[in-house]
Parts: sequence; structure tokens; C-alpha cells
Amino acid sequence: MKRDLLVGVAQWLASPGEPTQNLSVALGLVERAASDGVELLVLPELWSCGYDPATLAEDARRDAEPLDGPRARRLSDAARRHALFLAAGTVPEWGDDGRLYDSALVFDPAGRLVARHRKAHLYAPASEPAAFAPGDRLTTFADPALGTVGLLVGFDGDVPEVARALARRGAGLVVAPSACEIERSTEWELVHPALALLCGQWWVQANQAGTHGSSTLLGASRIIAPTGTVVAAASEAVPGRAAPAELLVHRLDLQLARRSDGFAALVEAGRRPELYADGPGSGAGQPLGSVLPSTMPASP
Repeated sequence: MKRDLLVGVAQWLASPGEPTQNLSVALGLVERAASDGVELLVLPELWSCGYDPATLAEDARRDAEPLDGPRARRLSDAARRHALFLAAGTVPEWGDDGRLYDSALVFDPAGRLVARHRKAHLYAPASEPAAFAPGDRLTTFADPALGTVGLLVGFDGDVPEVARALARRGAGLVVAPSACEIERSTEWELVHPALALLCGQWWVQANQAGTHGSSTLLGASRIIAPTGTVVAAASEAVPGRAAPAELLVHRLDLQLARRSDGFAALVEAGRRPELYADGPGSGAGQPLGSVLPSTMPASP
């Protein structure tokens, strides 16, 4: 596993219903990242069809391709030509079952598709369940240079059990393409750094940024260290104001993740799983006073 990895995070506002234009922007950012020496580039969620909740279902269906479609071939070729890992955000994918998925793709420097994750936790306020079917599993993949990598999408990363499950599989690096709205800026600021700290993981989050109609995507793409510290961040969007494309580049040490002397290891060693499950004997549903020992001496 590499100690020194140069990571790039691409942030921009994709144009809903303009897949040709959006692919051109994405490929241009891949080329720009490669010229900066980036070894792993992460793109945001649904950059190919855009993310406007008002038209998302229609835009996604019009843009959807099977996993081996022409868009995936273009992305594979870009990863191979520039010899980098391309975490290609997410794209609408027609599954063999005829259902539409919000799917994250990762290509290695040889252009091989090494991971595919179908978003499992769909975000209801933006009508995602009306557009997509949910994935049915969590995703990790292993690579000699990157170690074990967890792959999630947007709202997947807000569910604490997801980060913990990825950590238990050994993931020290979490790649998270997103399309997070500005109304959720507080959660964005607080939740993921806490999970990175608790699980001892690097988190790399690529978010869209800018306004469609009444919806503004937050931006603030970032890299979070296993200490919970945001070590690099792009700008936040301002409603109604244009947000230029950004390429955030930062060098990180993958071996800082999952350290045996870190806080995450301390928490793991101190866990008592028998206390946490809901059900008989777990303490769930007991009245507040019952948590005190019955042998407590009476007050004088």
C-alpha cells in the first residue's frame, strides 16, 4: 500500500439533461488532474445526467446506459491513457434486471473496471426513490497500491452502520461521490468527520456545487483524515451564484488509516456488542429509573 498518494477531487455543477456536455467537462478534468500528477481522481454523484430534483427521474432515464455502454468505455479509456485510478463518480445504470441504479464506477490505471457500487440508501427529499432502485449490498475492493477501499454514494455515508461495516472489512480509504444540498450543510460539516475519526478512515468526498432552479448543491468537496480533520476543501456554493469548476489536489499517507494506536482502535477494543442490540435483555424500552441498581442505598 502506498504511503504517499496524490488525490484529486473534482467539483462542478453538471447540466441536467446535457450528457454530452457533462462528459466533456468530466474528461477535461481527468486530463487536468493527470497533468498535475494526480494518482486517484474522484468525480461527484450523477455528473452525467445532472442533479435537479425536479427533473431527476426523467434526466436519469434519458442518460442511462448498461454497465458496458459507450460512456463507461470512454471513462475506462481516460483512466488508461492517463494511467490513474478514476473513481468516476456515479452514473445512471440500466441493470440486467431492467431497473435503474445510481451506480459508482472505479477504473484502475489499466482501464479495468475494479468496482461498481449501486447506491443503497436513496435520499427521499430529492425524490431519488422515484428515479432509482436501491442497491442491495455494500462495496469494498482491494488494490496493492490503495489497500482496501470502501465505495459509497451520498446518503449511504450518512448512515453510521455503513462506515463501520466498511471499516470491519478493512477499508482505510472511503471514496464518496455526492450531490449534497445546501440545506444539509450542518450534517455535511459534522457527520462524516466524526465517522472518519471513529472508524480510522480517510474520506474523499466529491460533491456537485451550484444552483438549479430552487435547489442548490453545497459543494465543499473535501478530504478528511483519519483524525477527523478536514485537510483540504473546495469552496461552498452560494445560492443563485455561479460556481466555477474546481480541482482539489492533496497528498495523503494511506498508512495513517486503521492505526493500532489510534482512537478508532481504542473504541473498537472497548466495544460491548451485547449492550447494543435491540431486544430482550438489551435495556431497550426499560423505564428510565430502571437503569439504577435496585440495591442503591436509600437517601438518609
